[in-house]
Amino acid sequence: MRILIFILLLPICLLSQKQKPKNYSRFDEKLFNFGFMLGFNSSDFVIEQKLNNYENYNLVSLQHTPTSGAQVGIVTTMKVITPMVRLRIIPTLSFQERVLNYTFENPLDASEPIISEERVGSTNVDIPLMLQFRTQRLNNFAAYCLIGGQYTLDLQSQQDAAQDLLNPFIKIYKNDYQGQVGAGLEFFAPYFKFGMELKYSRGFKSSFIQDNTEPSNPINRLYNEVLWISFIFEG
Repeated sequence: MRILIFILLLPICLLSQKQKPKNYSRFDEKLFNFGFMLGFNSSDFVIEQKLNNYENYNLVSLQHTPTSGAQVGIVTTMKVITPMVRLRIIPTLSFQERVLNYTFENPLDASEPIISEERVGSTNVDIPLMLQFRTQRLNNFAAYCLIGGQYTLDLQSQQDAAQDLLNPFIKIYKNDYQGQVGAGLEFFAPYFKFGMELKYSRGFKSSFIQDNTEPSNPINRLYNEVLWISFIFEG
């Protein structure tokens, strides 16, 4: 939250600056710009539970915990009519993990609930396609917002794996489609541009596979949800 407030307020503070020589003035003249991205993420599930889980499965609570991960990507941006509107694609390799915490009533001792944890890890190839709307440069700074979508291929998905009946696990689909919004700041150095970006994505469809195991029975739908913080270098 502090990072988001910083991104939103910094352009206002920059308005008080005096005009200075512009670094890398040729950046806006190019049709295409290339670079790379490094960052980290916080991934989670949006859970839709079944009705009457306590009566049917003795489930007292089902909680989800966001978990930190990281990503690296290759940046390509294209100017659309003006430098203030750009089309951007960043093929990305990301590492994510989501945690589900179950609390079941113990039929033998109600004072000692049964607690279990399910971890769902993903190694993703993400292909986001975004429209970037940027402000005019103020000296060597600019701000922008983003909107678009993303296709995700989960290389770690166990969609087609045989279920382990002794130690069942949550299955999610290999393919996912997500909507994205974000905002960021750009800092122009003499020969490159550095950006800081905050982005949110959420799946359009449930990624959950119901296979009637103990951890999956209480769940109706799961949607992928990710908060991304990225550092982008373009030349």
